[in-house]
Amino acid sequence: MKPEISPNILFNYDRKDLDNETLKMLYRGMLKPRMIEEKMLILLRQGKVSKWFSGIGQEAISVGITAVLDKDEYILPMHRNLAVFTMRDIPLHRLFSQWQGKANGFTKGRDRSFHFGTQEFHIVGMISHLGPQFGVADGIALANKLKNNNKVCAVFTGEGGTSEGDIHEALNVASVWQLPVLFCVENNGYGLSTPTNEQYNCENIADRGRGYGMESHIIEGNNILEVYRALKELVESMRENPRPILLEFKTFRMRGHEEASGTKYVPPALIDEWGLRDPLHNFESYLLAEGLISEEEIETYRNEFKLEIDENLEIAFNEPKIESTVEQEVADVYQQFTPVEIQPNGEVENIRFIDAISQGLKQSMERHNNLVIMGQDVAEYGGVFKITEGFVDVFGKERVRNTPICESAIVSAGMGLSINGYKTVVEMQFADFVSSGFNPIVNHLAKSHYRWGQNADVVVRMPCGAGVGAGPFHSQTNEAWFTHTPGLKVVYPAFPYDAKGLLASAIEDPNPVMYFEHKALYRSIRQDVPMGYYTIPLGKAALLREGNDISIITYGAGVHWALEALEEMKDLNCDLIDLRTLVPLDVQTIYESVKKTGKVLILQEDSLFGGIASDISSLIMEKCFEYLDAPVKRVASLETPIPFAAALEANYLPKEKFKKDLRELMSY
Repeated sequence: MKPEISPNILFNYDRKDLDNETLKMLYRGMLKPRMIEEKMLILLRQGKVSKWFSGIGQEAISVGITAVLDKDEYILPMHRNLAVFTMRDIPLHRLFSQWQGKANGFTKGRDRSFHFGTQEFHIVGMISHLGPQFGVADGIALANKLKNNNKVCAVFTGEGGTSEGDIHEALNVASVWQLPVLFCVENNGYGLSTPTNEQYNCENIADRGRGYGMESHIIEGNNILEVYRALKELVESMRENPRPILLEFKTFRMRGHEEASGTKYVPPALIDEWGLRDPLHNFESYLLAEGLISEEEIETYRNEFKLEIDENLEIAFNEPKIESTVEQEVADVYQQFTPVEIQPNGEVENIRFIDAISQGLKQSMERHNNLVIMGQDVAEYGGVFKITEGFVDVFGKERVRNTPICESAIVSAGMGLSINGYKTVVEMQFADFVSSGFNPIVNHLAKSHYRWGQNADVVVRMPCGAGVGAGPFHSQTNEAWFTHTPGLKVVYPAFPYDAKGLLASAIEDPNPVMYFEHKALYRSIRQDVPMGYYTIPLGKAALLREGNDISIITYGAGVHWALEALEEMKDLNCDLIDLRTLVPLDVQTIYESVKKTGKVLILQEDSLFGGIASDISSLIMEKCFEYLDAPVKRVASLETPIPFAAALEANYLPKEKFKKDLRELMSY
């Protein structure tokens, strides 16, 4: 399917000092993905691939950027950046297997299209939520800056994606931290069917650079030489003077958002106009007109690529359909990790819960030179609870980083840091504020290892809980949002000893961990804690009291409510289980206790419906039903937001209800 050569060359191709081989490399770089796409469109109609997002007409951008970056510099592409993958010389049969959902692809059939990454080729694929991609690029660039390796990374989005809040957050962070990122916006005129005049109200996206305090440029995205020359100069400059740059590429997509959507919403005259600006056809005409390439060479290239495409398609087609087992699927949710338990030794000191967290965090910073702490006011101020007070003096501002108020971008940056070899602790000022960073936690951190084998080495610290008169926006204990999300681990200690050891384990673990710290315990609970570094395995509950009458299962502040109640009710003979870790959950300890006592009360501070107590209750009913002497009892806070006034808050929390229900269950 050889394209007609346009009689008119619509671009001013200024080759300057570029040699013939470079010009041919750029031409071949555009020709190969174009031929793959043409083949994919045929296969799509034949039902041999399920979906296709076309980049026809936009190849010059991907080719130019990839050509100027080193092979070990990360690129974060989108749907329409096939040339990024081909320019990085990924074997085509692996791409074809990916698109057919086969095992030789990059996601074991678990995701499609370009929703994948590969460390081998330093490519980090997109997620459909678009915006977090910029934040991930921030994290990768921050790691490069910390390594002082003079590396640059490039990230793509479309003009529609720039309307997302994550994009604004990430651009702001990059500017404040002067991160070496090329933020590449492919402005093709339409976000699916919505034109740019309904997406933003400035003349050019690049105009926003001034607002971010960031250098920005507009580049003719269909002129391969303009793209290549501009990017080459900018990248060389960024390596010497690390900084972010916002680039707006004016271009057009000749196909629909994806093939099923078509292009009926685009005026035919506009398609015709941009068809004349085709980057491949124009550059081919230029090379022929200048005598830099011959028709015979073009035919040779096309035959070479056709053979490569056909041979690799044959490999992919002959690959068997993917098969898997429940065990294989579950095993890939987390990166496999065998912790080495470090026993406490040496002196102990009687310290508060908050001091134990601070001490554990500081010792982890000393142990892991690649650990970075990020959060609002965590540097000189020491955080709103003063947990990181003095850390800057010891570890410096590079590793203890104040962040703008942008939870989503910072969580995404933690993902990027992990991709580029760093550990991260992100402090949410209050657990309630995690809602502003929810998207990258549940869609990036939680899913990346299952999707393409990339772990997210991020701990999110969550100061949580009621009882301190902080009202509806500073008091939630929202662990159920995350226990429901496969791929996250959830830790919730009740004592200083556990808080220190479990935090160390959470940081050691290469998987994402939501680490809950109850604010009411910070300064009210003291305990003898070893002064040295030690770990406590995740997924191991603590049996605090033993008895035969009833099993009380709880965690966090609920542990202390239960202890207070049992001190009053001397006649009760109970097992008291402090879960400590909610994911993974120590079901063995739960089942053994239930089988012994026959009665169960599960206490949580969170409101009842949809909480983890419900799931534990279901597990007990399924696994221990024949041992039960009474229905499983759940006790939780009211089904309301958390009120401010002391009397209202006391009525909200289940402390008194717990005692009453405990007595009733005992007499059942």
